[in-house]
Amino acid sequence: MGTPPLVLASASPARRRLLQTAGIEPLVCPSDFDESQIQDNNPAELVQALAIGKAETVAPRFTNSLIIGCDSVLSLNCEVYGKPANAIEAIARWQKMRGLTGELYTGHVLIDQTQVKTLVRCQVTRVEFANVSDRQIEAYVATGEPLNCAGCFALEGRGSLFVEKIDGCHTNVIGLSMPLLRQMLAELGYDVTDFWNR
Repeated sequence: MGTPPLVLASASPARRRLLQTAGIEPLVCPSDFDESQIQDNNPAELVQALAIGKAETVAPRFTNSLIIGCDSVLSLNCEVYGKPANAIEAIARWQKMRGLTGELYTGHVLIDQTQVKTLVRCQVTRVEFANVSDRQIEAYVATGEPLNCAGCFALEGRGSLFVEKIDGCHTNVIGLSMPLLRQMLAELGYDVTDFWNR
């Protein structure tokens, strides 16, 4: 079995960088999937449904490829949060998050067009947030970074200063669990090293 091209159905530069850092250069095809059509209070089911929607939207544009779709949300005190709508919402969110621990859920979907198989998985990582001040929250939101992130923080950016502890897969918090990707590829019969710098 040959190694098909890997297509990332995401506009996320963080997900692309994770793959590139691991020696995998994906084809990038942002999905225009309408996320508002999926409503679910269960974070695991929500992120998996959103990831499926993204991957399935992109898949028809490619043949004999592996399509990966991902989506992330933060669950905190039984509430589910995606990207904040604006700076005011981001500040309010951080005021709720500080000093608490949430769960970052990322849905992962691999559509293997060569074998006509689809795998759907969810990874969960616990994130303990620092008890940051209002001034720090406002300064962080003013950078614009948290406005583009599920959970309102970027672990690979300034947000790393405001995370006390991670329990679980850290790349999952960035938007793509690399260990889970390796496992999913193996389940489909691929060796992850075959995707290095193709």
